[in-house]
Amino acid sequence: MKGILAKWLNHKDLSERLQDEEEWSREVEALYVLLSNYYGTDKLVLKASRLEALKLMRSDELIERVVGLRKILSDDPTDQTLPNKSEIPQILDEIEEQIADLIARRSVEERLERVVTEKMQERHEDYVKEIKRHVLQESSTPENAQTLKKLAVLEKMKTVSLKSSASDVLRPRTMEEIVGQESALQALLAKIATPYPQHMLIYGPPGVGKTSAARVALEVVKSHPHSPFLKEAPFIEVDGTTLRWDPRDVTNPLLGSVHDPIYQGAKHDLAETGIPEPKMGLVSDAHGGILFIDEIGEMDPLLLNKLLKVLEDKQVTFDSSYYDPGDPQVPLWIKKLFDEGAPADFVLIGATTRDPADLSPALRSRCSEVFFVPLEPRNVQHIIRQSAQKLGVTLEDNVPEIISEYVIEGRKANSILTDAYGLARYRNPDQAVVKVTCADVYEVLRSARLTPFIVRKVQASFEVGRILGLGVSGFLGSVLEIEAITFAGRDGKGAIRFNETAGSMARDAVFNAAAVIRELTGEDLGNYDVHVNIVGGAKIDGPSAGLATTLAIYSALKKKPLRQDVAITGEISIQGKVKPVGGIYEKIFGAKQVEVRKVLIPLENMVDVPRSLQGIEVVGVSTIEEAMNHVF
Repeated sequence: MKGILAKWLNHKDLSERLQDEEEWSREVEALYVLLSNYYGTDKLVLKASRLEALKLMRSDELIERVVGLRKILSDDPTDQTLPNKSEIPQILDEIEEQIADLIARRSVEERLERVVTEKMQERHEDYVKEIKRHVLQESSTPENAQTLKKLAVLEKMKTVSLKSSASDVLRPRTMEEIVGQESALQALLAKIATPYPQHMLIYGPPGVGKTSAARVALEVVKSHPHSPFLKEAPFIEVDGTTLRWDPRDVTNPLLGSVHDPIYQGAKHDLAETGIPEPKMGLVSDAHGGILFIDEIGEMDPLLLNKLLKVLEDKQVTFDSSYYDPGDPQVPLWIKKLFDEGAPADFVLIGATTRDPADLSPALRSRCSEVFFVPLEPRNVQHIIRQSAQKLGVTLEDNVPEIISEYVIEGRKANSILTDAYGLARYRNPDQAVVKVTCADVYEVLRSARLTPFIVRKVQASFEVGRILGLGVSGFLGSVLEIEAITFAGRDGKGAIRFNETAGSMARDAVFNAAAVIRELTGEDLGNYDVHVNIVGGAKIDGPSAGLATTLAIYSALKKKPLRQDVAITGEISIQGKVKPVGGIYEKIFGAKQVEVRKVLIPLENMVDVPRSLQGIEVVGVSTIEEAMNHVF
């Protein structure tokens, strides 16, 4: 830099000018000119004035002018020392170096400022372009001629609609429209029309009104003065067979899930900042109302256990390794869900067609149980007439009776009626009021390959060795024809044969019967060939046919005829005592279907007989002798 400055001053080396004072003066003048160019004249004067160097700068004395230069460059107002003339060359060299450094620094700074300015300009232009792009996205739409055409097609499709489905039209809207379930409806309402509603499990065959009853019950109790349900209380309905979930909780429509940033897809606002997004499930949608799960017995056991935890806590908790409670970018609603959980205070009502023993004991312990029963023929007939009024059709005489012979559930009965209505409408398109005839119904029944639910009804007669037993499968009871025949054995030896398909417990009942008969008559069945048959090859899983089997063998052995309008259930002990069995209500219902007049059940089972039972006589017996008084 010193060489550059010397070249600029167009002088010889300073050491050659030490004896020439004029050269020093020109050197000093040149240095002042450089400072004036560097700072600017005004700023140089202001600086010199601040440092008390203005007089020195304007002095005619060379030494004072040199001191002025030194004070300006050193930025020291206290420098008052006057150098000797012999020190001037060295001072001028130092001043020259300092000025050279200033000029070099200025050059670098200007170059850097220029680069920075260029970069800032580029960034500014990019920023302006980004802003313009966002503005265009917000102000413009992705629509074009093709997309608008497709939108118009969709809008036109919405203007065309068919009538609502028959199931929507015929669905019960009030408690009065649900027939044949008076006891169950009363129990259902009693459990939710209180300040402390209970979780419930509803058992019963399909198509008898379980879902409709739960939905209507909520609307009824909303107006009850002590009900905790508000007017806007929701009724959330879901099918347990369709509840699928991911063990990682990425997907769980029932309880809710957490969408971690890598799973959020198009939701970039949270994904870009790495914030997990919780999604509330159906249990939160049902908050303050009822969550109805149809076919709850088909739910995944692990998911059911998680649901039970929600029932206890009345809230759903969320967890994610991506959640940082200290992150200020986390929205408050997400922070609240992770820290406090989502509210889930609801009443669970689960419906199932399974047997209670098939359900989780943990679930049953938390829920009250309500049992819906199969529909009797008079109930099915009432439903048919009620549905005909909703459809606006007239019925030929005996149409409800015909349909009630083929089905025992309301949904299937309505399906047959709507099919017959459609057939009648097709045949008579111009009729203002459609009339469904018996011929229409029979044609629908033939097309559906349906057979009568009751094949043959009992008759008030007597037969030897034949008796009616009672069985149960699921929620349906049935009447079993049990017949027995005896022959004298050859050489005093006989054999007992029983249906192989009946089951081991039913075969054991035959051996119990042998002991009881020997006690009653003194006859040893080992001296006879005894054949016991269950007509139709029915399988009996329990000992409930023991009493009926014993009476049938006794009748065959003694040739005493039995009443054919009496049905019997109960286990027989080898002492001749009648022991209690299960499924009493279902068995009585099965007996009523075939018009049995009297049913014999174990005396201990009389507590299982509903008080409102009508149309059949139920008698409790404790010994076989008591049973004989009613069947012979």
